[in-house]
Amino acid sequence: QVHLVESGGGSVQPGGSLRLSCATSGFNLNDYAIGWFRQAPGKGREAVAAASRGFGEIFFEDSVKGRFTISRDLAKRTFYLQMTNLKPEDTALYLCGADPQLLTGYMRPGHYRYFGQGTQVTVSS
Repeated sequence: QVHLVESGGGSVQPGGSLRLSCATSGFNLNDYAIGWFRQAPGKGREAVAAASRGFGEIFFEDSVKGRFTISRDLAKRTFYLQMTNLKPEDTALYLCGADPQLLTGYMRPGHYRYFGQGTQVTVSS
């Protein structure tokens, strides 16, 4: 059974950093497309970063390029979202997602089969 659990959210001031983790179980992390998504109150879910199977291709939403990075640790079955220079507009519930069959459209949340429950990130002074 595929299971994703996020951690690492919290409250930070603008300009601060956080590292989110997505612990996985029930599947081979290298065989799935993975992504990080966020959802702010009253808004739809959007992708912020994604990687194809095998981590061959990596994608970022324009507003986070140069500030966010995505990485993984296969031995720990975990992938990460490192967020730096955080801005108030980054405030949202952040979720990780995974899918075994994606070959395109990695930045479209509707293409992902599995999601975690999310971890809240709040950026405020």
